[in-house]
Amino acid sequence: MLGGRSRLRSFRNIQAEVGYSQRVRERPLGHAVGSPMRVLITMPWGHRLGGAETMLQTVLDGAHESGHELELVFLQAGPWPAELSDAGLRVEVLEAGRLRDVHRWIVTVVRLARVFRRRQPDLILNWSAKTQLYGAPAALLAGMAERVLWWQHAIQARHWIDRCATALPAVAIGCSSETVARAQAQLWPSRPTFVVAPGTRSPNGGSRAGAGDALPPTGDASPHGEDAGPYGEDACPHGEDAGPHGEDASPHGEGAWPLEGSSAPLDLPTDVPIVGLVGRMEPWKGQDRMLSAQALLRERGHRMHTVMVGGDAYDISPAYARSLPGLAERLGLAGAVTMTGQVPDAGPYIERMDILVNASDCEPFGIVLLEGMARGVAVVAVDAGGPAEYVEDGRTGVLARSGDPHALADALEPLLASPALRHALGTAGRERFEEEFTDAAMRARFFDRLEALDRVRRAGEEAGMSTAGGAAT
Repeated sequence: MLGGRSRLRSFRNIQAEVGYSQRVRERPLGHAVGSPMRVLITMPWGHRLGGAETMLQTVLDGAHESGHELELVFLQAGPWPAELSDAGLRVEVLEAGRLRDVHRWIVTVVRLARVFRRRQPDLILNWSAKTQLYGAPAALLAGMAERVLWWQHAIQARHWIDRCATALPAVAIGCSSETVARAQAQLWPSRPTFVVAPGTRSPNGGSRAGAGDALPPTGDASPHGEDAGPYGEDACPHGEDAGPHGEDASPHGEGAWPLEGSSAPLDLPTDVPIVGLVGRMEPWKGQDRMLSAQALLRERGHRMHTVMVGGDAYDISPAYARSLPGLAERLGLAGAVTMTGQVPDAGPYIERMDILVNASDCEPFGIVLLEGMARGVAVVAVDAGGPAEYVEDGRTGVLARSGDPHALADALEPLLASPALRHALGTAGRERFEEEFTDAAMRARFFDRLEALDRVRRAGEEAGMSTAGGAAT
């Protein structure tokens, strides 16, 4: 372990390295600096629930190109660890049970510490505040506290899990947006943070951006958006999700859209713009406000058809999900709204949209918007949270002043009135996506940050050994 002065130097070095890594231009993947790393990642859930899992899966999809070794420990069994193991990754499952079960927590921490000692990772990355509550104590037991970092995906609201996770040792906290990092900085004690914006894979084929750059939907099922929260809370958790990876579609409403490889058509009007919202049906996602905005636009003389992709995954907000069809009826929107229910892949649905809306007031990032931008679909988001960091109002999309129905209607109105404007924004949005938000670009940013932190760790350990050697002589 490092002494007090060495710890202070290490903290300052981390700040300097993280700051530097945020300013430099990312190098191509496959050009690792220094020695290859072994990174052990702890995950709380065995399912891909949303954006947090989507981001990690994107990292894992190209990890072999980085030259580093990634290993995973899941605290819950499920299909995801099985899939990753089948893909050749080293995966271990430790059934942790509920966090409130103190005995199970102690047992899990001890078992996790044994895993750390056995695998000797260079860095321990706890992929949520919840796993930080297991991973940091385990690292302390294993004598590896200087190797711990964790990922904050949420705009924290001083939830006790976030506060406890922040209080535990960590050399740095990774964040998915500057908005998330600013919120995290409000917690005590202050920890160095760094930001790696998510990315997504470029679809293959054609797109609305133009005849020369058409992109069809991606062939893999991929959940879209941010995680709905590790605590089961509805208060602005982590983002949207069109359903767990690999689940069967269970459409309801007017009809079901075709999945990849299906020839079954979706019965949608062809004479009005198609406006979509992709996300798990939860109050903070704003499906009800989107319906109210549609009713306001109809009163202003604008016709549109709304497609809501997603359902009540994992029974997080069943009453809210059940209320939406009735709300559409009361607003007089029968026949003008399609609700697909859970689907395994939102890509083909986004491909059919003219406009993609994210109606959340407090979105940590909004990966689904990147899915739309990648396909040349015009996007609308609220001028707050993560989307405001990469959607440039009037150039790569439209930012509503809030998630209020009137604000959403005002943002949508010019797009409904002008196909040319939709095309221009979709084209610029796709260019923005290709410049910075592809999966390869995200992985380059991600490993660049981890390599910077590992350099600091190695330098600190070498300085500690030199100090110890000098004292011995």
